[in-house]
This record gives sequence, C-alpha cells and structure tokens, in this order.
Amino acid sequence: MIKRALISVSDKTGIVELAEALHRHGVQLISTGGTARLLAEAGLPVKEVAEVTGFPECLDGRVKTLHPVIHGGLLARRPDPAHMNTLAEMHIDTIDLLVINLYPFKETMLRPGATFEEVIEQIDIGGPAMLRSAAKNHESVTVLTDPADYPRVLQELAETGDTTPATRRDLAAKVFQLTSHYDSLIAGYLTRATEPAAEELHWPATMTLTFEKAQDLRYGENPHQQAAFYREPVTLPGTLAAARQLQGKELSFNNINDAAGTLSLLQEFTAPTAVAVKHTNPCGVASGETIEEAWEKAYGADPLSIFGGIVAFNRPVTETVAKGMLPIFLEVVMAPAFTPEALQVLAAKPNIRLLEIPEIEKAPREMLDLKRVPGGLLVQQADDALTQGLDLKTTAGLAPELEEDLRFAWKIVKHVKSNAIVIAKNQQTLAVGPGQTSRIWALENALRNTTHDTQGAVMASDAFFPFSDCVEVAAQAGITAIIQPGGSQKDQESIDACNRLGIAMVFTGMRHFKH
Repeated sequence: MIKRALISVSDKTGIVELAEALHRHGVQLISTGGTARLLAEAGLPVKEVAEVTGFPECLDGRVKTLHPVIHGGLLARRPDPAHMNTLAEMHIDTIDLLVINLYPFKETMLRPGATFEEVIEQIDIGGPAMLRSAAKNHESVTVLTDPADYPRVLQELAETGDTTPATRRDLAAKVFQLTSHYDSLIAGYLTRATEPAAEELHWPATMTLTFEKAQDLRYGENPHQQAAFYREPVTLPGTLAAARQLQGKELSFNNINDAAGTLSLLQEFTAPTAVAVKHTNPCGVASGETIEEAWEKAYGADPLSIFGGIVAFNRPVTETVAKGMLPIFLEVVMAPAFTPEALQVLAAKPNIRLLEIPEIEKAPREMLDLKRVPGGLLVQQADDALTQGLDLKTTAGLAPELEEDLRFAWKIVKHVKSNAIVIAKNQQTLAVGPGQTSRIWALENALRNTTHDTQGAVMASDAFFPFSDCVEVAAQAGITAIIQPGGSQKDQESIDACNRLGIAMVFTGMRHFKH
C-alpha cells in the first residue's frame, strides 16, 4: 500500500496535481527545496526531508537525501521481518512512492555560454541514488520519473490503494534507462572535454552509447520490420537531426538511411552542387557555376534512376530548380533553404518531403561509424578524409580540367558501395557502377548502363586494380585519366597499360571501401 511519498523534481510538470491526488488518498508527502515550497504554496501538508532525517541540507544543497533514513525507507523489503524490525528499531518509516526527475544536466550542457563548472554542478547525485534504491526494491516501492506515467499510477491507486507488480517492474526499468542515459551524457561530456588529438585516438575498454527517440517509424527497411529513429542527445549541425521538415509525409526508415548518405556525399563539395541518390548509391552528381546549372547536370546524369530518389543541394532551392524537380517523383529534397517561390511550386506535390538544414555544408567530423554485428559492435572513425596526397605516376600528361574532374569523381566514388567505379566529365557523373563482387564487373555495368558519350571522361575506383583489365576496358570507352588508391602487387601492370594506351593515372594512397 502507498502511505508515504517522497517528491523532489526539477521538471515540475503536473507535480501539484499529482500531489493533490496523493493527499486525497491519504498519502503523506515528503519533499525538498523548491518542490516542497511549491507544494506548500498549493496548500498541501508537506514535510521537508531535513525534518524527516533530522539532518540539515549542507554544502549548498549537495547533501540532503543521502541519509540512511531515506535509503532505509526505500530499500527495506516489506515481506522480510528482519528488515522491518530493523526499521522499527531505527525509527525509520517506509517510503512507498518516489517521484524524482534529475537535475537538468543536458539542458545546461547545451546552453550557449555555459561554463564547465556550471555543467558539472548539474550532475545529480542524490536523485540517481534514490532512484536506484527505489527501482531495486520495486517489489514494494513505486518509482516515477516521467509525468506521462502519473495518470497510470493514480488510476491504480484509486482502484486498489497500490500499484500492480507489473507496473512497478515497468517503472523500475524506466529508471535504469534514465540513469544509464544520464550517466552516458555525463561521460560523453567529460570525454569531449578531455579527448586527445585525433592521431592519439584510443578505444576504451567499455563503450556506452546513448540516443533519444526522435520518432516511431511506420516500418523498417521492409514492411514486416518494426522500426524507430533515435538521434544523439547533442544535435550536430549538418545532420538529419538538425533538419526542419517543411512539407511532406513522415520520413520512413529508408528515407532517413538514404538521406544520411546523401548528406555525407554533398558535404564533400563547396561549389554549387546537386546530389541525387537511390538506395544509398549516387545516381547523379554535378557541380556548376550556379545551383540551377548543378541541378540540370545532376538530373541529366541519370534521369531514369533518379525516379523515387533523394536529392540534396548545398545552395538554396530556387523557383527554377523547383520547377525542374516538379515533374519527377522524388521522395526527399534537402537544402539549406527554399525560396518562397520554390515552396509555392513544390506545394503542388504535397507528399514530397522537404527538409531544411541551414548548415548543410557542415560535415560532423567527430562522428564514429558503428556497424552492428550479431553479438557485438564494430566501431571505427568515420571516413572523413579523401587522400594521403596525390601522386602522378604515368607518362601521360594531365590537363588541369582533367585533374579537376578526377578530384570530383574521387569524392563521389568514396560514397558508392564497393566494388565501386565512377565515370565523370565536366563535373558531372556519366556512369556509376556500385556494389559488384568483381571490379571489372563494376566498370562494365557502369558503361553498359550509361547513355552518355564517355570519350574524354575520367574514371575513379574506390580500391586498387588487381589486374590491368580495367585500364584496357577504360581505354576502349575513351577514358583519358584514372584515379585509384594503388597498393596492388600488380600496380606496375596497370601503369604499363596506361603508358601504352596514353591514359594518365593518379594514385591517392588511400582507399575508400564502403560495405
């Protein structure tokens, strides 16, 4: 039965109404600080914790509930006669309901200008200790951390004078989810405040990650899979978590996954650029003097595959660009902004999801790449580099415009599923060959499926050529320059083929597998 409740909350949403209902059910109220004052001002009889413990708050309020009278009242097992006899001998009363939420650590951490000392002061000590005590003893104690659960507890209290074992267990689980999340936020903050330089990166013996649910999704990758989207507690600029949806249906699992890859590719470019992606692979990428030119070239790169795809721009979408997109079925369009005229045009297709990401050009360079495997987690630094220095190793000359196109193609092939080939010319993709088990097949598929003339184009490969066959096929297609990592035992074979066929070849010294 619930006879005594300890209430101490930072988020006071609904707390007076809860306390009034508890009082009507004859529950004795204990509280601290600002919560106690709020309840007293509401006309409720409330005992201060210091009055219960016989010990005053001290150290600027850092110590107030860390006392045997509090934790004994929470931890004593009611069915155990020895525990109850001990409480009687020590004049400790049970606490049957604990209502706690924690100091606003996250809010303080995110507040612009907050000092390190201010953030550290918001690390709650007594709150988590009481929560853990109550949750451990959920056999007898009900613990509330979320105002959304207040009505559920009050309804059960009205019906039986207590809560059900299932409810207490469920609420106890929420406690440990909360405290785990809270501790992870603190650990992350302190780690960021003291983390070494990138070249000194080390991996801790244990890794704790925390995310907050942004939304439930209709389904996952396929309709039979349930799904949700979680985001990091600290929203990074240039990410989907920072996006504002201006129009369209809710984002799906595949929308989010594809959009994330689209953003990563877009953020490789500074010139006005348009990126079209389908099933996480680029299908049309182009840069231009204006965003209108970039869009026209990106669409023209592969007008077939862009159907049902995702498009991103690193400049505001104008009316001209919007009119160009209107006849096409697109799932998502992302940009730093949309002009009022563009929004008016795109309103004709209300299902297109429009995402405004003001700092879309800001790539989050401190992200880790996580891959779930059965029984574990693979963790690596995000692939946020491009080369270890370009090394020209052929006799064929390299015109400045070709070098520009090679750099363009290299940025793109990094974001294509391995084995990957990209063919480009004049800052426009002409053909993309993703995800083949053989590199020559990736090249042959790219050439087979393009409608463009590849004479004078350049080619990028995400990893080295194990044989010279790709060079031979590239020459037949009119490719004039190749960029690839190098590192094969047979590099010389490819170099000799390039020299013989008049193809320039650049080695980057860095591969970009994407699996």
